Amino acid sequence: MTDRTLAGAEISEEAPLVLDVQMCREALLRAPDPETMIRMGDAFFAAGRGLDALRLILEVTSRQLEDWRLSLAGADVILRQTAAYDIVETLLRNVLRLQSDNLLVQAYRARVLMAGGDVAGGHALFDDMLRRYRSADQQVMICELMSNSFLDVGHPGESLKILLSHLETGRATSAILGNVGCSLGYLNRSAEALPWFEKALALDAADAGIRLGYACTLIKAGRLDAGWPLYADRVLSVEDPEPWYLSLPRLRPGDDVAGRGIVLFQEQGLGDTLQFIRFVPDLLAKGARVTILVPRPLVRLMTQSYPTVSVRQIGCFGPEDGYAYALPIPDLPYIVGMMSLREIPAPIPYLRADPGNAARFAALLPARRPRIGLVWAGDRRTRSAHVLVDLRRSTTLAALGAAVTPVDATLMSLQFGGPRGEIAGWTGQALCDPMGAVRDMADTAAIIANLDLVISVDTSPVHLAGAVGCPVWMISRQDACWRWGDAGDRSPWYPDMRVFRARERSWGPVLAEVGAALRNWVEHWRLR
Repeated sequence: MTDRTLAGAEISEEAPLVLDVQMCREALLRAPDPETMIRMGDAFFAAGRGLDALRLILEVTSRQLEDWRLSLAGADVILRQTAAYDIVETLLRNVLRLQSDNLLVQAYRARVLMAGGDVAGGHALFDDMLRRYRSADQQVMICELMSNSFLDVGHPGESLKILLSHLETGRATSAILGNVGCSLGYLNRSAEALPWFEKALALDAADAGIRLGYACTLIKAGRLDAGWPLYADRVLSVEDPEPWYLSLPRLRPGDDVAGRGIVLFQEQGLGDTLQFIRFVPDLLAKGARVTILVPRPLVRLMTQSYPTVSVRQIGCFGPEDGYAYALPIPDLPYIVGMMSLREIPAPIPYLRADPGNAARFAALLPARRPRIGLVWAGDRRTRSAHVLVDLRRSTTLAALGAAVTPVDATLMSLQFGGPRGEIAGWTGQALCDPMGAVRDMADTAAIIANLDLVISVDTSPVHLAGAVGCPVWMISRQDACWRWGDAGDRSPWYPDMRVFRARERSWGPVLAEVGAALRNWVEHWRLR
């Protein structure tokens, strides 16, 4: 899926900002400049001070309502960094008050409405724009953003219809063709999607978004030999304030690692690290000296699972000598030469719960079995793109609980983060919640070691359960992630996994399928 930027400002590298809200506000009021506002807002968010960023933007824009550029810049920052769609729409309304014919802003307002839940309202605005703006360039822009919006909110079929209708008479741009590929990929029609990506890349081979979409779709289609090299060239997503190791040479296939120090660093989410860290023994067998760099929740789990390597915490790992290469952990399959799903390393478990810790949790858990762990939502991150993905992959305790209960088993919550608060309002079958005693993923692994089954949406506990060898049922959203392929109820990544695939945007049918399967599983478990 390709995208346009809202403000389109080019932000140059300058000296670090002094992140003082009052000083920044006064500077912007003295010399209003949209690029400076974007730079300041992004800097506050990067420092973990999102509320200060919002305060700065709202104070400055409210005192400069006639400067539409500032409202647009503020909307740009907030839309990229948060899911505060109501604030973004207010700022965009102010821009349109002064720039009523700004097509890009109109389109983004429609997109914001859809992201905020008003799909019909946003769709109506897009349709109105298509009627009013008839030039080829205008039609292309509207079609791109309209299809992106439907993909964001989990309507790939609608996106595909819009794109194919446009292509009957409209211009075929790389973005339009790439979005057709994304739509088909989201519909789990990866083989059909690939030619569309190839046509898009023939028009613009340098587009990073199209290249990444093509890479993921190749992998989803099982063509790992073609997908991994493209995937390895993606723009990295590293949440580390001082990623000095990015200046090291990137490890490539065929590089001699014997006796060389290698930094394997987390990139993307916890689940990616849990899935791909299994390839560390391949590097060790070739004589590499490995350091694993992960967030605090994974440090203890990695240390007890790979006792012969150095494990360091992101944010506590300053520049050090003695390293020849760095590598993002998701690129490990490519580096070790895993070119087909048949070549996935077989040993399970490859992550290990500490026996003493597992025994400690065993004493805290109800004795009645089988014990079944539940996870109904992913990590609630803050950036808009992440929030939209999480909304597509997450359900609620009320919905999952209604589907799987009553059941003759002990139910355990493995839910983390904000959605754990839903337990307070749960009035159904008893749900044991040991997560208050959990410090990190090593503790979660110790709990899972005492369970008979884990049922989870597509988030990190799925990988943790699979990696420690606990049977796990994954409930996949309709637009299944590339790592799970297009179809099938099994995954070669985790032999004890069963995949339940949503075939529509609603969770209802697939949750009902999980509930029926669980009651059957419990009946057979008790007959063993």
